[in-house]
Amino acid sequence: MDMEGKIYTVCNEDHGFRYRSSDLYKTGKYIILSTKLKLEKGNKEQIKGKMDEYINFRKNNQPLEYPNAGSTFKRGEDYTTAKLIDECGLKGYSVGGAEVYQNHAGFIINKNGATSEDVVKIIDHVKKEVYKKFNKEIDLEIQIIGEDKKE
Repeated sequence: MDMEGKIYTVCNEDHGFRYRSSDLYKTGKYIILSTKLKLEKGNKEQIKGKMDEYINFRKNNQPLEYPNAGSTFKRGEDYTTAKLIDECGLKGYSVGGAEVYQNHAGFIINKNGATSEDVVKIIDHVKKEVYKKFNKEIDLEIQIIGEDKKE
C-alpha cells in the first residue's frame, strides 16, 4: 500500500527481499500488507530444533510480555548497540509510558499507555547519549512514518 492508501499487487522480483530489508521498505513509500512465501522442504526434526532454539532465545531475551515494535536499533558493524545503550545506563530510561527494556536495551517497550511521541523522545535521547559517550551514530531497525516523525 502506498502512503495515499492505494493497494498494489507486486511480483516477487519487485520486492527485492534480503536480510531485514526489501526494496519496497527502503523507499519509505510503501507498506507491505501481506505476502505469499515459497518455502523449501527440510528435515522436520532439524527444523523443529531450530524453532525451539529461537523460541527459547526470544523468551529469555525479548520483551514478549509488553507491547513493542521489536528490536528498535540496528546492530553496528563493530559493536552491539544494546551493549552501548546499557553502558550508558539507559536500561529502564522512560518517557511517559515508554521505556528502554530492562532485560535487553535494544528494545523500547510500551509499559503503560505509551504514545509514539514518547517512543521518539526515547530514541532521540538514546541516540544522543550513545553518540556522546562512544562517538557512534546508531541506526534504527524500525522505520518511523507519519507527519510528526523526527530523526
